[in-house]
Amino acid sequence: MNGDPTPSTLLPDGGESRIPDAFDGEPAFVPYLAAGDPSYAGADCIELGLPFSEPIAEGPTIQQAVVRAMEGGMTVERYFEFVSELDVDVPLVCMTYYNLIYRYGDAAGPEPFVERAAREGIDGFVVPDLPVEEAGPLRAACDEHGRDLVSIVAPTTADERLRRLVDRSSGYLYIQARLGVTGARTSVSGRTAESLARVAETGTDLPRAVGFGISSFEQARDVIAAGADGVIVGSALVDVVAEGHEEDRPVEETAARLEDLGRELTEGALAGAETGASQAD
Repeated sequence: MNGDPTPSTLLPDGGESRIPDAFDGEPAFVPYLAAGDPSYAGADCIELGLPFSEPIAEGPTIQQAVVRAMEGGMTVERYFEFVSELDVDVPLVCMTYYNLIYRYGDAAGPEPFVERAAREGIDGFVVPDLPVEEAGPLRAACDEHGRDLVSIVAPTTADERLRRLVDRSSGYLYIQARLGVTGARTSVSGRTAESLARVAETGTDLPRAVGFGISSFEQARDVIAAGADGVIVGSALVDVVAEGHEEDRPVEETAARLEDLGRELTEGALAGAETGASQAD
């Protein structure tokens, strides 16, 4: 992808983002990978991590991916160059930390980073360490350049704070499936359905994508059946990349394994949509 992305969805300020289209129709599969770590792009929307030295929301799997990427020379400039050279036709979401956004460019504040990201083809941002109370400048920069700001909703997010998050957000809401850091799990937290229901009660029409621990057909099925519009998968995919790196597998073999896992998760999401539809009848 080179230059500005192809417009599709009009934002209130007149800018445009492709992210809502990713959730139009069937449940969305949203993989996360760290830029600079070998990546997988068979998706409806891609969360592309910009590595930061203090990734406080990440568990060991993604922390190690960040280390591999930074040891390989990944920087903010190389990230933007990488994005501009990508040949994909799905929305790209930059997941990173506010220090990198705020300090980029000649002037402090998020506008220079957002302007450059929009120019290179980024559609939106997820910033785990940015409190909603301090998100105004980034929200304004996103509106100025037609980008989306995706907020993370934790199981413990109180109702008043949840309403503020919804008001600040666009594109989709990232529903955190469990407390703690990222990392593949063997089961879905029972609080996921509760979180999805609380978000629905706000009356928002933003899509709800569930992440933090999704790694199997069954988990993808269960979160979609519970009312999610998409699944976000990071650590499970990064584990495959890490194993390929450690075992010195051919890139083609790692890509095939990623494709298999992506297919399994997508099929789980579709099965969940069928389950949810039958329960609603």
